[in-house]
Amino acid sequence: MKTVITTARRHWSWGRVISGGLLLSSVTACGSGPELPPNILYIMCDDMGYGDLGCYGQPYIRTPHLDRMAQEGMLFTQAYAGSPVSAPSRASLMTGQHTGHTEVRGNKEYWRDAPTVRYGAIDEYAVVGQHPYDPGHVILPEIMKDLGYTTGMFGKWAGGYEGSVSTPDKRGVDEFFGYICQFQAHQYYPNFLNRYSSARGDTAVTRVVLEENIRHPMAGQGYLQRTQYSADLIHRQALEWIRRQDGKRPFFGLLTYTLPHAELVQPDDSILQAYKKAFAEDKDWPGQPGSRYNETTHTHAQFAGMITRLDAYVGEVLALLKEKGLDERTLVIFTSDNGPHEEGGADPVFFGRDGRLRGLKRQTYEGGIRVPFIVRWPGKVRAGVKNDLPVAFYDVLPTFCELAGMEDYVERYAGTTPAEGYFDGLSFAPALLGKDGQARHDFLYWEFEETDQVAVRCGDWKLISRQGKPSLYHLATDLHEDRDVAGEHPDLVRRLVDIARSQHVESPYFKVTLPVAPTE
Repeated sequence: MKTVITTARRHWSWGRVISGGLLLSSVTACGSGPELPPNILYIMCDDMGYGDLGCYGQPYIRTPHLDRMAQEGMLFTQAYAGSPVSAPSRASLMTGQHTGHTEVRGNKEYWRDAPTVRYGAIDEYAVVGQHPYDPGHVILPEIMKDLGYTTGMFGKWAGGYEGSVSTPDKRGVDEFFGYICQFQAHQYYPNFLNRYSSARGDTAVTRVVLEENIRHPMAGQGYLQRTQYSADLIHRQALEWIRRQDGKRPFFGLLTYTLPHAELVQPDDSILQAYKKAFAEDKDWPGQPGSRYNETTHTHAQFAGMITRLDAYVGEVLALLKEKGLDERTLVIFTSDNGPHEEGGADPVFFGRDGRLRGLKRQTYEGGIRVPFIVRWPGKVRAGVKNDLPVAFYDVLPTFCELAGMEDYVERYAGTTPAEGYFDGLSFAPALLGKDGQARHDFLYWEFEETDQVAVRCGDWKLISRQGKPSLYHLATDLHEDRDVAGEHPDLVRRLVDIARSQHVESPYFKVTLPVAPTE
């Protein structure tokens, strides 16, 4: 059960309605002042741990822009990703569902058996991507488009393979540039990226072959001669899209940057050079060809440089909003898709990347799912606030709906589907805006097939089930989840096991072992 907050409905004169959407030609407010729905930018990086930013206690890595964003906005201390890995975490964000209900619950790949095509002397997969979102379930860009927003996405999609029922062009995104496939995103100097632009007249997602890159090998020393760095290309497209927004209608942007995910490589510029000097005694890594992680040197410098580079991107986004006079009209959120990784030569122990939390990516311990989460909206979100409200990715969708004025989103989109389980989130807009009546979850839920784990958080209690065996931790006194107290609280374990079993809907694609309660 969830306690649902209701607030007064906003009323707008939107011009005219087209195909169920809202066209913002001649927008005026009726009886509620001149305020219009906010622009929204959701910036989500890849595999950044809870403790990887200065404002979360990181001592080695420079993140001045994100630290300033936290000073000017609200920093959440108990924010959770949708899953401990990429694709299902993004699915939770997109669908407003936890991983016991959503279609995508793991990194199921669709390129492994595909034929190859040739770019120059390079063989590449003809079809790439992951398991698609359920076309019968509305996702976040579709809702924002229905609300009259211009929608753009720049970075990683991971919500369907090329040509599937779920690609950006079919799911409410007006403009996309980046990686359809998260496996392709393992390389920062790839053979191609994907593009879709309704304004350019594209009818589907297409490939943009990176001609300078394919002149050189995909591995070895020749790989480092490639010059088209995907993170920079994607970021420039995102900035250009923001520049084109003319203020006549609100915009919604998903900037799903792939930094600092492995592979650990980037241009050898002043950012990287500074860290090479700082980490004079560094490590090398031999590579992992099957994962497309190339060999690399100076792994500590590379990783730190990738986060500082990402920080610079965020600084440029915020500066552009101010330059365009959109600063106070734009809600900006920064977060990560899951906890820290140790892939491609990354060294989470060196950086203390669990931020006092146990666990890494692919684990439902706090370190695998608790993520940085910073919200900035000048004049609306109070500056310099730390908020300990537990929020999860599936809360983002209802929050954006409330901020945009749609309070009947469940009735509007669930249709004949039972409301319970169609959306699992609660709006945290009251917490952002400093209003009374913020609803709180009775529990939070995760499941993950690859490591066969299930987790339930209820208040300060956390149940983690591995291969069906439950453990219990009290986060208020044991944040690092070191002391299993399941044997001391059998009734509580049974209650949390019952919650876990009630929240799991069977999937033909993603299987987990549900926890078994202790006997009397």
